[in-house]
Amino acid sequence: MSENNNMPIRVALLGAGTVGSQTARLLVEQSKELASRIGRPMELVGIAVLDPGAVTDPWIDKSLLTTDAAELVTRADIVIELIGGIEPARSFLLKAIESGASVVTANKALLAKHGPELYEAAARHGVDIYFEAAVGGAIPIVRPLRESLVGDKVLSVMGIVNGTTNYILDEMTTKGIDFDEALKDAQAKGFAEADPTADIEGQDAAAKAAIIALLAFHTDVRIDDVPVEGITHVTAGDIAAATAEHKIIKLLAVVQQTDAGISARVYPALLDEQHPLATVHGSFNAVFVKAEAADDLMFYGRGAGGAPTASAVVGDVVTEARHIAQKSLGPVIPIYANLPKAPLDASKAAFAVRFLIHDRPGVLTAIAKEFSDREISINGVNQDIKPTQHDPGYSGEVQQLRIVTHLCDEITLRQAVDAVSRLDAVTGDASIIRVLD
Repeated sequence: MSENNNMPIRVALLGAGTVGSQTARLLVEQSKELASRIGRPMELVGIAVLDPGAVTDPWIDKSLLTTDAAELVTRADIVIELIGGIEPARSFLLKAIESGASVVTANKALLAKHGPELYEAAARHGVDIYFEAAVGGAIPIVRPLRESLVGDKVLSVMGIVNGTTNYILDEMTTKGIDFDEALKDAQAKGFAEADPTADIEGQDAAAKAAIIALLAFHTDVRIDDVPVEGITHVTAGDIAAATAEHKIIKLLAVVQQTDAGISARVYPALLDEQHPLATVHGSFNAVFVKAEAADDLMFYGRGAGGAPTASAVVGDVVTEARHIAQKSLGPVIPIYANLPKAPLDASKAAFAVRFLIHDRPGVLTAIAKEFSDREISINGVNQDIKPTQHDPGYSGEVQQLRIVTHLCDEITLRQAVDAVSRLDAVTGDASIIRVLD
């Protein structure tokens, strides 16, 4: 760590992709302004990339480019990691910490899997670790959980934390298109990656849910502790049915402390169209926090994108540079509670279940019996009067049957759905979506 207040604070950047490039731009173009805010200048001493020849941004000094990230992290006071993935990012950050550098990262996958290891290493070596950009892009949600609400008791956190899935579901809702068409549109406009699996299967949101749960409840929560459902099974029929009931489907990360322990989940849910989260459109994110004393808080903004995410990254860099200039440290991340993880059947919810059925007498009775046998109460039934598809080997109409339950636990609900799916008159895959107040 630099000790001389007249010397620049040395900053190393790992990665010059979409976010890394914009981070470098802000550091270069705002260098004088940032120095005034910090009380000392910062110097970008190197940028590690796989292919220096591919970097064409005019604000990046080509002499700073290197392929030796392991060497670069040993000669910096602050290391910014924006390469993503688990390895070699984890090894680079540990090496930086062991060399006395504080780190700033936007790597939610790494933190969701190895966060506690990195937090402990930073505390042991007397350096800081900041990661505002890992959750919600430009939305300041990490710092409120880590610092602003440290004197309160967080009860729950719920929100839209993935812009790709929110854009897809919003397009399906507003334009009446199906999932595949909405996904292609999102990819064409740059809202979805060429391989969108992590987004549409919910893994990106699950990583963020794990990070939020750890910060909110001071308990070691990893991505493997987060049951996750994506949006690939959400159909235009599901959207139409929701619209007819004045509801909106959103992919939510839901983290809460219950009597049974910590629950961190990701799933698509039906919200009333008047719910504040129902009005979050496009690629925007929004997060609700409920605390015992502060009550309800809402954070809204762009959850992704090069410039918005870089804003959060540079904010962390400035915070850490101030600490270095003042010869101080930021708050550690206490993981002391060791609360249990709530089992799947610990909480109850209402569910909307869609089946494709052969339109013949007795089908509804047989389905209702499977729910009744498991003591699941049915709140409503809606059967589409138009055929939705054809089933090979069946000459009659195939219709959509939608059942909404009263509160029940998920394990029992899925047992009922599996039993119904095995009936001769039921075809295709069932769709299950929670209904939230």
